Amino acid sequence: MSYLGNAPALAYTSFAKQDFSTSATTSYSLDHPVANANELALFINFVRQEPTTSYSASGTQLTLTESTSSSDDMYCVYLGKAVQTVNPPNASVGASQIVDASITSGKLASGVLPTNTPSFLAYQSSGQSIANNTVTTVNLQTELFDTNNAFASNTFTVPSGEDGKYLLYIGVRKDNFNTETRFQGVLQLNGASNLLVCESGAFGSFGSVNGTITANLSAGNTIQLLTYHNSGSTEFLIAGLGSTYFGAHKLIGV
Repeated sequence: MSYLGNAPALAYTSFAKQDFSTSATTSYSLDHPVANANELALFINFVRQEPTTSYSASGTQLTLTESTSSSDDMYCVYLGKAVQTVNPPNASVGASQIVDASITSGKLASGVLPTNTPSFLAYQSSGQSIANNTVTTVNLQTELFDTNNAFASNTFTVPSGEDGKYLLYIGVRKDNFNTETRFQGVLQLNGASNLLVCESGAFGSFGSVNGTITANLSAGNTIQLLTYHNSGSTEFLIAGLGSTYFGAHKLIGV
């Protein structure tokens, strides 16, 4: 028989008959589960028995009020069958069959929910000297985390298939500069254009610049943290996770 869509998990006839091998007992097993005795027409020696009075039934268990003998002829006709839970065939349910917003996170397997990855955070673990009036790449020697191994050689590279909007954040801290008129932390895209420029005016001692930006990035884009000062002599950056760092994570749902 042909079907529109998936074939039923079970085939049904209008009525199904079951013959029993009788013995001196009141207990028999049914081939098909039923909800109660009224879903069976039971015959013993061709005489129909009264449901609930002569027998009871539940699931696949048939119980008689009186025992049969091995010479009895007993059969039943299934008038109904208990409704059973049947799993749909593999790959038979699509997104259009699921009500919008009906699935909660508890029903999803680990790894199904979207995450803010790729993500990383790298920081300077040993100090760095920076020349006067020179744009310098900030050395970030240590990674706190890097989900996709996308940060290497002071460069974050957007992985293949991970186009999207990213939140990027930086911090650059100086160590006892001479008085300067400009101190910068810069995020540079593809070695050419500036995504973010954080700048501070003159200070004669410790100071830092920090910034955050959201950028629309494509696979293969590269981003580096640069710094610049014009104090008049070579100066130094302060290392540490809370001092000189560069991090990013992909945004979801935007």
